[in-house]
Amino acid sequence: MKKLLLPLLIFSCHTLSKESVCYGSTSNGRLENGVKLPSSGNNFVSYSSIGNLSGRTYVHAKVREIILMAYQTLETEHPDKVYKYAETGFEEGGRFKPHKTHQNGLSVDFMVPVVDKKGKSVHLSTHPFNKFGYDIEFNDKSQFDGLTIDYEAMAAHIVALHKSSKISGNDLWRVIFAPELQPNLFKTQYGEYLKRNIQFSTKRSWVRHDEHYHVDFSVACQ
Repeated sequence: MKKLLLPLLIFSCHTLSKESVCYGSTSNGRLENGVKLPSSGNNFVSYSSIGNLSGRTYVHAKVREIILMAYQTLETEHPDKVYKYAETGFEEGGRFKPHKTHQNGLSVDFMVPVVDKKGKSVHLSTHPFNKFGYDIEFNDKSQFDGLTIDYEAMAAHIVALHKSSKISGNDLWRVIFAPELQPNLFKTQYGEYLKRNIQFSTKRSWVRHDEHYHVDFSVACQ
């Protein structure tokens, strides 16, 4: 926990002199002074070093603060769980192919947390041959290649993101996740909290969101 506090403090001081500004919407917008998410932390990693190097992991400064705060909370509450974030956006926002959103620094994809056959929390494998994880398809039992979606860990993460957003004076706008799998989240210990506080998209997206969940943050934009 102490390892993460120092980077957060340094980051906060840095953003005082260079504040991020978002414009427009997630589907038609841009970003000024975007900041890069760290490639890893005590309980999280990025989906790809290639994605990091090619500038696909930038967000609004407030979104970065929320994400890191949530991971810090999870490190204490669920020390046995590991997490992986995926695509976010470019430093200056704008069109972010193949995504239809991710344009103003407020959209972030997170790979679903999974457990192996022994029930151990592990990272979902993401590499060029499975389109960095986006080509993975879970079956109707939430399983893929010996891995099972960890809905408790996923629900805990969404709750942590929401609470961190509120602490920072912001909010979550919506969460996009495969509608047919959403009931599994509501069966967890966080089910009632999710029903009361989180807006889940009930429409099917142009691509199936089963291997990742898309989160749009609510931060004041120009």
